[in-house]
Amino acid sequence: MTDHTEKENAHSLPHSVWPAQALRQLETEGADNLGITLYELMLRAGNAVFDTVRQQWPHARHWLILCGQGNNGGDGYVIARLAQAAGYQVTLLACDGNHPLPEEAQSARDGWLEAGGEIHAADAVWPEQVEIIIDALLGTGLNRAPAAPYDRLIEKANRHPAPIFSVDMPSGLVAANGSAPGLVIEAAATLALVALKPGLITGKARDYVGQLHYHALGLEGWLSGQQAPMTRYDAPALTRWLKPRRPTSHKGDQGRLLVVGGDRGTAGAIRMTAEAALRSGAGLVRVLTHKDNIVPILSARPEIMVDELTDEALQQQLEWADAIVIGPGLGQKEWGKKALSRVENSQKPMLWDADALNLLAFNPDKRQNRIITPHPGEAARLLNLKTAEVESDRLLAAQRLVKRYGGVVVLKGAGTIIASESGEMAFADVGNAGMASGGMGDVLSGIIGALCGQHLTLYDAACAGCVVHGATADAVAARYGTRGMLATDLFSELYQFVNPEMLNNKA
Repeated sequence: MTDHTEKENAHSLPHSVWPAQALRQLETEGADNLGITLYELMLRAGNAVFDTVRQQWPHARHWLILCGQGNNGGDGYVIARLAQAAGYQVTLLACDGNHPLPEEAQSARDGWLEAGGEIHAADAVWPEQVEIIIDALLGTGLNRAPAAPYDRLIEKANRHPAPIFSVDMPSGLVAANGSAPGLVIEAAATLALVALKPGLITGKARDYVGQLHYHALGLEGWLSGQQAPMTRYDAPALTRWLKPRRPTSHKGDQGRLLVVGGDRGTAGAIRMTAEAALRSGAGLVRVLTHKDNIVPILSARPEIMVDELTDEALQQQLEWADAIVIGPGLGQKEWGKKALSRVENSQKPMLWDADALNLLAFNPDKRQNRIITPHPGEAARLLNLKTAEVESDRLLAAQRLVKRYGGVVVLKGAGTIIASESGEMAFADVGNAGMASGGMGDVLSGIIGALCGQHLTLYDAACAGCVVHGATADAVAARYGTRGMLATDLFSELYQFVNPEMLNNKA
């Protein structure tokens, strides 16, 4: 298993993401545009994999290639022929089914046999000295757990000490959404062909994909003219949203953010949200909270303005604010319910998180001026599902949340999904396992809230905020590692990701 921070070529990956079901049409139209056949495109795919494997494992002399019954297997036959011609020792195992191979895959199989290659049955004994395993078993069409003999080959490959290189997708991982309904190849590296699929960057992807590479197979020019329905964002994309400040700007230009929450005993949550907003460039941040929290928050961060949450104060500060965040530490008692009932009538940009989402699940409503930021458990409550059902199709869950609640949805997790009611969808391709600790969501709420106050649209604020959040955590992980990371550790690194001039200097 490879952590996200080891994706050395992440910045060379495309930003466009295509649904798995669109890939066949994309390949067909792309090949037609170049005036080549789909078989010629398959030959390019085999060459791309062959070159990448040789570069990454130059000393691996014995290649074990596992071929399935579709075009993914066809790629495997091409790879086998190229490797054998280059002097490598090749052992190829194939899963033969009851149906004929697709035309291109059959041509590739014939080419392998004509070159003197041998095809062994799926249950054949593996050679003792295997130095690299090529996974060409299952492609982008999988939507269920792998059946025999695929499951046995996946299990055996995962147990083998040799590294595994997956062609297009790790077999068993669903390209459409990144779910893992059964056994999945644990790849050391994967080469995405033609286009990125959602399953490579969200859901369980990071447990199985390894180092992610990409090859357009010569379709770069044609693809650049196509409008992908989904987008992948990483740290370099931040210059898209965050522009240098005018030298004469003042705090009033940078947004007034109201943060509401923090019932008795939860000063930490609301303080982290407020400080994250300040660290993200908010001009003024005011917290309305339980009276017991005022002194602790002011002592920890005097730049935050803090008042007791009362009806009068809330009404006054709702008029003052440019944007609102409610939920961190809010609780689900009458105190929190009453505050939420007042805030929900505001027409200003707002973000609901934590207990605001739990209360929303009891009284669902739809509005266009709101961002909601659920983790999978909160999303399950909002949709009246089980958490496992949300995780089984994160894209569908995000779409259903937007349809039911409106505005913008941030479905948190590995490969956070941002979706808008107008149909936009993006993936924040940043972050790491160190973020699995308390308070990270509170910090994210503050970052996004600050960007809302700085006049970004709800969708742009959500996208930029998620990228800032994850990229900052990656910077912390690169310095100290992932285990033991605290949410407040992000504060010292936020500067470089909310200031475009620093990003440009680093580049």
